[in-house]
Amino acid sequence: MTSTVFSSAETAAMDVALAAALGGPRGANPLVGAVVLGRDGEHLVTGYHRGAGTAHAEADAIHQAAQRGVDLKGTTMVVTLEPCNHVGRTGPCAQAIIEAGVAKVIYAVDDPHDPAAGGARTLQAAGVDVESGLAADKAFDLNREWFDAVATQRPFVTLHIAQTLDSRIAAVDGTSQWISSPESLADNHGLRELIDAILVGTGTVLIDDPRLTARTPAGDPSPRQPLRAVMGLRDVPEAAAVRGTDGKFLHLPTREPAEALHMLFAEGVRHVMVEGGSSILSTFLAAGLVDELIIYLAPTLLGSGTPALRDLGISTLADAQRWSWDEAGGGSVQTLGSDLRLHLRSMRSTSTAPKNSLPRSEAAEHVTGGH
Repeated sequence: MTSTVFSSAETAAMDVALAAALGGPRGANPLVGAVVLGRDGEHLVTGYHRGAGTAHAEADAIHQAAQRGVDLKGTTMVVTLEPCNHVGRTGPCAQAIIEAGVAKVIYAVDDPHDPAAGGARTLQAAGVDVESGLAADKAFDLNREWFDAVATQRPFVTLHIAQTLDSRIAAVDGTSQWISSPESLADNHGLRELIDAILVGTGTVLIDDPRLTARTPAGDPSPRQPLRAVMGLRDVPEAAAVRGTDGKFLHLPTREPAEALHMLFAEGVRHVMVEGGSSILSTFLAAGLVDELIIYLAPTLLGSGTPALRDLGISTLADAQRWSWDEAGGGSVQTLGSDLRLHLRSMRSTSTAPKNSLPRSEAAEHVTGGH
């Protein structure tokens, strides 16, 4: 077997696509970027996926080309993940690429998502030249948490903490409202609109009686609401605000995070945000089942009160959990009012690896799907 030698223009385009992909949020869908090159290798347009329900990177690039009057016939599309072949909230990218007249597609890694399988095969059947493996390692690292979640059939897990400088989420008397700035609260409600489910423990429900709804800055319910899930063995009172009246409530009678994620996955949840309290936050972290950390850090000191985290079972620095700053979805550090928003991704190892590093012509039977 021989491997493909990609041109300098194609390699540069993949670097641009990988950088563009970071503009989207992490979650149920992978971060994906796409660049279209002209016949002479000139850079025509760049697209990226902006989150669930929005145009995929390939469709975004095609839309931009149409707006600018750019003819895509005979062009090359360079994309960080195999184009999808299924109809979900958006149409199949493979078909859109064919209809646009793109002559060649180069992608980095296969997408393991079974419902989207066959994008590369569909493109080839339509006469599109398809190659893969360019910057496969970089593309895999871009979405390694998402690959891990897909491989283990569990939701992507975001863990959210709103805390003081000394890592307290409530004062001694239990008060916790308004630790975060209004801007941080608005950002959090924006996240709630994007996720499939929000998860808290029964203790939080019994103490705080939260609604767990997504709300606009004016306080009105947002058009899209997440499933409100409560995890724990204690009953959730019939009058609890979290139950609501829309049927989007689920009690998970378990204390095991892996079991809770399995139950949520069975309900169609692909992205869950764990919000607290400290017991459930610590349980998920200790189990190694958190993909993304979002921390709202308020310039406030309490000195005592409820700590954000409990014992993680770590007794030596060598076993400490390591996290890296995440530039996706707006950057690793943002100022929101008086707060700092910290965004980090897990550095844990994963058993999943890029499955494709050969030209499509040599790996045609290796197709697994598209995003």
